[in-house]
Amino acid sequence: ELLPAGRIASVQVMDLPHPEYNYFVARQIYNKPAFDDEHERKARVPKTLREKLVPKCDFSKKRAFQITKGFLPILDWLPQYRIKEWLLSDIISGVSTGLVCTLQGLAFALLVAVPPKYGLYAAFFPILSYFIMGTSKHISVGPFPVTSLMVGSVVLTMAPDQNFMIASNGTSINGTVIDTAARDAYRVMVAGTMTFLIGFFQLGMGVLQIGFLVRYLSDPLVGGFTTAAAFQVFVSQVKLILAVPTLNYNGVLSIIYTIIDIFKNIHLTNFADLVAGLLTILVIMTVKELNTKYQHKIPVPIPIEVIVAIIATAISYGVNLQAKYNAHIVKSIPRGFLPPQPPDVKIFSEIAASSFSSAIVGYAVAVSVGKVYANKFDYTVDGNQELLAFGVCNVLTGAFSGFLATTALSRTAVQVSTGGKTQIAGILSALIVLIVIVALGPLLQPLQTSVLAGIVVANLKGMFMQVLDVPLLWKQNKTDSIIWVFTCIGSIILGLDVGLLAGVVFEMATVVVRTQFPSCSALANVPGTDLYKNIKDYKNISEEPGIKIFKCNSPIYFANIDFFRDRLKAIVGVDAVRVNKKRTKALKQIQRLIKKGRLRATKNGVVSTTGIDNEAFEKDPEEVEDNEIPSTQVDIQVDWNADLPVKVAVPKVHIHSLILDFSAASFLDVMSVKSLKLVIKEFMRISVNVYIAGYDDEIYQKLELCDFFDDMVKRDILFLTVHDAVLFIKLQSINGTIQDPIYDKIALMQNSKDPILLTDDDDEEVETYDNQHRAIHGLSH
Repeated sequence: ELLPAGRIASVQVMDLPHPEYNYFVARQIYNKPAFDDEHERKARVPKTLREKLVPKCDFSKKRAFQITKGFLPILDWLPQYRIKEWLLSDIISGVSTGLVCTLQGLAFALLVAVPPKYGLYAAFFPILSYFIMGTSKHISVGPFPVTSLMVGSVVLTMAPDQNFMIASNGTSINGTVIDTAARDAYRVMVAGTMTFLIGFFQLGMGVLQIGFLVRYLSDPLVGGFTTAAAFQVFVSQVKLILAVPTLNYNGVLSIIYTIIDIFKNIHLTNFADLVAGLLTILVIMTVKELNTKYQHKIPVPIPIEVIVAIIATAISYGVNLQAKYNAHIVKSIPRGFLPPQPPDVKIFSEIAASSFSSAIVGYAVAVSVGKVYANKFDYTVDGNQELLAFGVCNVLTGAFSGFLATTALSRTAVQVSTGGKTQIAGILSALIVLIVIVALGPLLQPLQTSVLAGIVVANLKGMFMQVLDVPLLWKQNKTDSIIWVFTCIGSIILGLDVGLLAGVVFEMATVVVRTQFPSCSALANVPGTDLYKNIKDYKNISEEPGIKIFKCNSPIYFANIDFFRDRLKAIVGVDAVRVNKKRTKALKQIQRLIKKGRLRATKNGVVSTTGIDNEAFEKDPEEVEDNEIPSTQVDIQVDWNADLPVKVAVPKVHIHSLILDFSAASFLDVMSVKSLKLVIKEFMRISVNVYIAGYDDEIYQKLELCDFFDDMVKRDILFLTVHDAVLFIKLQSINGTIQDPIYDKIALMQNSKDPILLTDDDDEEVETYDNQHRAIHGLSH
C-alpha cells in the first residue's frame, strides 16, 4: 500500500525467533532536475590558492611549536614519560634487545659483504636519530636481512673479487690473490654511499609527502618479495655455513649460478663450520619455538642468540678452531668508531635505481611493522614523519660507514615481549651496542662466521612460512595469489631490485586489466522491494517487461569504454546501430514499393496491393514510374517485430527503456563521456529511451564539464536510484507517453515521384560510436 508523499512508516518488528525488520518509505520519484529544485542544490566554490596557503603560513608561536613537535616527536612523548611505571620495563627490554641487535648486526654485515664490525655501526647510529624523530614507540631500528641483501647485491656488483686480484708470492696456484684490505675498504665505501643515497631519497619523499608510494606494495607483493629475498639470503648463508668458495654473480639467474658453484665445490666443505652452523640453526629454532609456546609462562623470552654466540665464542677460543680445523672466524673487531666519510658522488648514477627501490622496501617494512604495534597499543604512526626519520637515520649511518637501517619483526618482537614501552628501550639497546663497540668487541673475534650465518638462517623461518599463505590466497583471490607467485619467482630469477620492479609492474597491470575488463551484469528486481540484484545470482527475482538494467562494476574510462559498449550490446541483446541501418533499409524499400503501387499505405500500416508481387529489391529508385497514387499524406506505421512486406531481416527489439546503473562507476574521463553520449543516441534512434541511475555528484559534474547534455540527451534522464528510474518508466507507460518501440511512423506524400528522404539515410554519415572510432583511426593514415 502506497503512503502519502513525504511520510515514512514506522519500523515494524515481528515477534519471531528471527526478527524480520521492514521499513516503508514514500516519496516522490526523483530525477536530477526535480531533486535539485526541491532541495536547492548549492554550487561548489573551490578554495583559491591564497585560501589554501593562508592557514599554512600562520607563524604564531603555537603554530611554530606544533610544527616543531611534528618534526621532533620526542618533544611530545618524553615529557609524558611515566618513570615509575615504564622505566624498569624499558631497561629490561633495552638490554635484551641490545644483545640481539649486536649479534644481528654482526650477522647481517655478512649479507652486505662487508666485515662484521660495520654491522655494529648499522645497529647503533640509526637508533640515535630515530629516538628523536620516530613516531613508533616499539620498533627496534637497525639492519634487516632483506634490505641488507639488497645493499649487498649492489656492493658485490660494484666491487667483485675479480677487481682486486694482485700478484702473490707463490702461495697461490694461479699466482694471484685477493687484496682483501682494498676490497673491503671499497665495499664499505659503496655500502655507505648507497645508504646515504637511500636516506636522501627517503628525506626527499618525506619533504614532498609522497609516502603513499608504499601503498603500491600490496601484501601479496611484499609476501612474495620477502619470501624470494629469504631464499636468496638462505643461499648466501649456506655457502658461509659450508665455507665453500663461490664466484660473485649479479643480475639475471645469479642465484642459480651461485647454487651451481656451491654444489661444484661442496667437496671443499669445512666440517667444523658446517657442524657449528647446523647446531646453531637447530638450537635457535628449537628455543624460539619454546619461547612462542610458553610465552605466557616465561616472563622474558630466552635470548638464545646471545647464549649461542657466547658458547660458540668460548668453544672456538678454547679449542682454537681456526688453527686446528681452519675454521672461518670473525677475526677483527677493533674498538671505537671510524671518522665520518663523505659519500662518493661519482657512483650515484650507477646505484640510484637500486637505492630508490631499497629506500621504498626499507620504508615499507618499517611502517608495516610499526603500524602492527601501533594498532595493538592504540596510537598512530605518521607515515611521512617516518620517512623523514629513516631518511636522517640512513644519512647518519651512511656517513659513519654503516648500511641501510629499517626494522626487523623478530628484533621488534623481542623489544615488545620483554616489556618495552617507548623508545627509551631503543636508546638503551643502542647503549649495549655502544659498549660492545668501544669495549667488548674484541671478545667476539673468535666467533665463527658460520655461527653468525646460522643465526641469520634461523631468523628466516617466519618469511619462509609465508609460502603457506598461497593456497589461502588462491581461495580468496586468485589474482592476489598470482601476484605473490610472480613476484617471488621474478625476484629469485631476476634479482631483488629488478624482481621488485617487475612485481610492481605486474601488480599494476592486474589492476588495469581488472578495470579494463570489468564485470558487467543485467539487474532484476527483488519483488516488493527497491532492490536490484544480478539476475544470474538469484532465482526469485525478475526483470521488468520492456526494461533492461545494465550495471558496470568499474570506473568507465578510455581503456574500457570499448569493452563497456560490447558488454552492453551483449547483455541488452540489441545492436542499436545495426538495427537502425536495417530499419532504414527496410523503410527505403517500402517507399519504393509504395511508389510502384505494389504496397498501399494506410494509417494502420502497409498493405500489399492485390495481384502484385511483393518484390523487396529494386534496381534504381529513379526507374520508378509515376503510378496513380492518391496525393495524400499518410502516416505509415511499421511493426518491426512482425513479418515485413520486404526482404530485409530487421532485428527485433523487445525493450523500450534501458537503465545504466552507475552506482559502481567512480569516475569518467573525457573520452568515455563522449563515447557514452554516442551510445545513448544510438539507442534513442531506435526508440529505446536511456536513463542513468545511481550516479555520484562527481560523475554529474564531469558530464556537465564535457558538454554531455544537449537537445537530444537531456538532464532529466538522470535518476537518483535505479528504482526511481523504473517507477518513472512505469508511470510513463501507464500514461501512454512511451511509444512502443516495435512501431515506427513515417509520413509519405504519395504523389511524389522522388524517393522520400529519411533522416538516417545510408549515404548520410550518422554520428555513431563506430563512426567516431573510424574517424580517430583515420587520422593516423
